[in-house]
Amino acid sequence: MTSGDQQPKPENKERQSRRRGDFFGISALASALLSGLAGERLSQSLDSGGWVRVVGLSLTFLFLLIWAAYYAPTVLAAYKRRRQEAVAVVAAPELRAAAEEAEQWMIALGSDTGGIAAAEWYSLNEPQLRERLQAEKPREGIADDFARICDALEVWYLRRSEPLPLLELSELLSAVAEACGRRDLAELAAAREATAYRLLGDLESATTRLGVSDNVATHSRTAAALTTRRQVERALLHLARAEQSPAGNDRVEAVLNARDRLDDARLNRPGPDLAAEVAILINRAIVNLYQLEPEEALDQLRPAVARARAAGDISGQAHASELMGVAAWMQRSPHEAKRMWRHAEHLYSEIDESEGRARCLQHLGSAEVVAGRKKQARALLERSAGLRTSESELLTKYLEAAQEDGKPPEVDDDGGDGVTVGRFRRLLDKIRDHFTLSR
Repeated sequence: MTSGDQQPKPENKERQSRRRGDFFGISALASALLSGLAGERLSQSLDSGGWVRVVGLSLTFLFLLIWAAYYAPTVLAAYKRRRQEAVAVVAAPELRAAAEEAEQWMIALGSDTGGIAAAEWYSLNEPQLRERLQAEKPREGIADDFARICDALEVWYLRRSEPLPLLELSELLSAVAEACGRRDLAELAAAREATAYRLLGDLESATTRLGVSDNVATHSRTAAALTTRRQVERALLHLARAEQSPAGNDRVEAVLNARDRLDDARLNRPGPDLAAEVAILINRAIVNLYQLEPEEALDQLRPAVARARAAGDISGQAHASELMGVAAWMQRSPHEAKRMWRHAEHLYSEIDESEGRARCLQHLGSAEVVAGRKKQARALLERSAGLRTSESELLTKYLEAAQEDGKPPEVDDDGGDGVTVGRFRRLLDKIRDHFTLSR
């Protein structure tokens, strides 16, 4: 996200350079005069004797002391600055190379061109990338490459539902933004923190960080993308509040607010951004499922699949197919629902997205529990548990129900008509809620 907002103008740089040149010219002249005077005194004192020599030597040392006291801080500061510049020259190429490599693999992640290879690369290199960011001292000259690595790691952490590393990433970027005076990076870091806090369940902190992102918003070339991101993030916060609210007016209002924010995001998204459009369509479909509108959800998901396919985005196709299965289940079409979940599980496996596979296997296993086929259910649910990176309370309940003497688990039924909407909302604990900002 290269931004010229905070960069000094060329004429300012030239003026600053001349000013530094003038200053050091004056310093050199003053030091020459002082040292010349001291040398003269020293010569005179050597040619004299007695008290004249003592006074001469004293004056010489006095002049030297004055010179050292006056100019030593300036010389030391210049030395330190030159050392920092030398370190930056050595470190910047390495950081840039790491940023370019991470960015290339980020583009491949979840796509039909090297999705599995990208997942393997991140699994191996994520620790080193994070250590590199932690070791970098915030300073000018590294901000853009630093931010590019943060972008790439964000996609990986969201894919794996890891909010704590995402929060740490945001704090590191905030420090760089503050050190370099980069408001555009501060805006992005605050929005990213909001996402991390929402995933942690701290909705108040998420709301606060979104407000901070609004307050420092710039007019850089990524401003429109960040505005859209905040709109989507606010929609997801409303959905999270709906999930925490008991059935009634509060939940209905929260869902309606989410719907409005996503509609705003769709209208204001920056240009022909297929990734942003797919994310908005999928989240809009989730709102429809909350509102018990499976047909309206399918109206969002069909174009989402088409656009994801056009973009080579297998992850987007898989998410949309997974939700199409939920919509089919709500329409009392279990065979179609299971067909879509098997298809989504296959797509997730093509890009090694284990969390998505785990969800689809859990959908299929819970459907077998409902049908009374406990042996098949147990096999599917155990495979799901093996792929999970964190425990799922609902998965545990269905595994218990899949035992020979188990009973079907009690789940909330938002629809009141035998359709377990609440169950599927909790299962869809990872949705496409992020945007990749090109730099």
